[in-house]
Amino acid sequence: MKFRSQFIAMGSAFEVIIVANSDSADWANAMIDTAKAEIFRIEKLISSWDPNSQTSQINRQAGIDYTNVDAELYNLIQRSGSVSAFTDGAFDISFAALAGVWDFDKSQRKVWPDSSLINEKLWLVDYKKIWLVPETQVLLSNVGMRIGFGGIGKGYAADAVSLKLRFLGVRHGVVNASGDLQAWGTDENHAIWKSAIIDPENKKKVKLWLSLTNQAIVTSGDYEKYKMYDGKRYAHIINPKTGYPTTGIKSAIVISYKAELADALATSIFVLGVEDGLALINKINSVECIIIDDENKLWYSENVEALLD
Repeated sequence: MKFRSQFIAMGSAFEVIIVANSDSADWANAMIDTAKAEIFRIEKLISSWDPNSQTSQINRQAGIDYTNVDAELYNLIQRSGSVSAFTDGAFDISFAALAGVWDFDKSQRKVWPDSSLINEKLWLVDYKKIWLVPETQVLLSNVGMRIGFGGIGKGYAADAVSLKLRFLGVRHGVVNASGDLQAWGTDENHAIWKSAIIDPENKKKVKLWLSLTNQAIVTSGDYEKYKMYDGKRYAHIINPKTGYPTTGIKSAIVISYKAELADALATSIFVLGVEDGLALINKINSVECIIIDDENKLWYSENVEALLD
């Protein structure tokens, strides 16, 4: 039997699914409550819009002093820096300095910020300026710098919750953090979990299906958050090196054993573009991707076909 809960966290839609016997309803619902509590706990830790979070404290102290942080947050920042180095800066949590420049609300779809404002903030974006004192302290080197986990936080939450549930004895389940998904075991029919890849041109239509066995899949797309300028479509993902939104890709789907890594890599693909994005993924063992470009053409990494249903 399938037990599920849908709710809002981190400003996004979350869903937790647990498969258990019908006589285990109380236990399954308790496990769902545990999962939700863990997600809200992580949100309080990494949320840059919560003034009381450690992330907000780091941002307030930018260019002033180090902030003492929990090992969990320290390690997430450190891993983010490793992905930044591996992607040559295509992924960068310090992109948050530009967050106030770009508004991807539907009502602002055709509003384009002044280039001087972008240039004013761009020098604050550099993962190498995030300084770490081993295991305890973080400093953003310049006043005005900010970090944000929009490109990795939901993936981290999906991983953390799925690990906790499995440790507590949940043998079959799904954590879906608004497209950052961890699936383990099987569904209520004892079949491998399947994930639908939505057609960017029609959200009611499935482009293809992927089969998942103890894997994570992350989908990043410009379905609703994008801008139009001079007849060209720009995704909501900002290139940390230019300060401008990315073009050329409508959707990037990354399959890995870690949703956190897949989340960061999906963002990187948008920044790198189709050719360089595929080259990046093809260098990583046990990571695959599918890219849908602006012309709705499908691009596949080298070994992804084994996952197609």
